[in-house]
Amino acid sequence: MVCWIKEFTFKKKQLTVLLTVFVAYSHGYGQSDTVYLLDNVIDRMDSVLVSGDANSERIRQYRLLKNRVIKTMPYAKMAAFKIQAMEDKLSTIRGRRARKKYVKQCEKSIKDLYTEQLKKLSINEGKVLMKLLHRETGKTTWEIMKNYRGTPEALFWQAFGSFWGHDMKGQFDPVIDYQIENIIKVERLE
Repeated sequence: MVCWIKEFTFKKKQLTVLLTVFVAYSHGYGQSDTVYLLDNVIDRMDSVLVSGDANSERIRQYRLLKNRVIKTMPYAKMAAFKIQAMEDKLSTIRGRRARKKYVKQCEKSIKDLYTEQLKKLSINEGKVLMKLLHRETGKTTWEIMKNYRGTPEALFWQAFGSFWGHDMKGQFDPVIDYQIENIIKVERLE
C-alpha cells in the first residue's frame, strides 16, 4: 500500500474518500471485522502520509521524532534493566548503610559507562528519553531520582531541567504519545 501511495500522490481528503468507499463496499465482512480493518488502515495512515508528501512540516517533525526515539530507546531499555537488577539486589541487602553504599556503587558504574554518551544528547532527545524511561520502568524520572538520591536533589534537578523545558514528572501516555508508540512498533524496538 505504501508503494502504491508513493506512485500516486493523494491528499488527505482523497484518502478519506477512499477509506469511506472501502468501508462501504466491505459488506462481505461483519461490522466488527470492518471496524477492525478500518482501524488498522487508520493506524497506518501516518506512515502512509509520511511516505506520500515529502514537503510537509509534519513529516519533518515525525522523522525527527523517529530519529530521537531510535537513538534513545537503547538507553531506556538499559536503564529499565539496571533499575530492575538494582531493585532485586536491594531487596536482599539488609541495613540502610549497606543499601546506600550499593546504590552509590551502581550509580558510579552507570556514570562511568554512559556519561559521555548521554552528554551528547540534545534537549529534545532528553525529553523523549524521559518519556521512554517512564514507559519502560513505570516510574517517572522524578520518582527514580527521589527514591535513590532523595527529595532535595530531585528538587534541584527538577528546577535545573525546567530551565530548558524538561519536566521530570512527565509521564508517557500512549494516547498522547501515539507517534512514539507507533515508531517503537514499526521499527521493532521492543
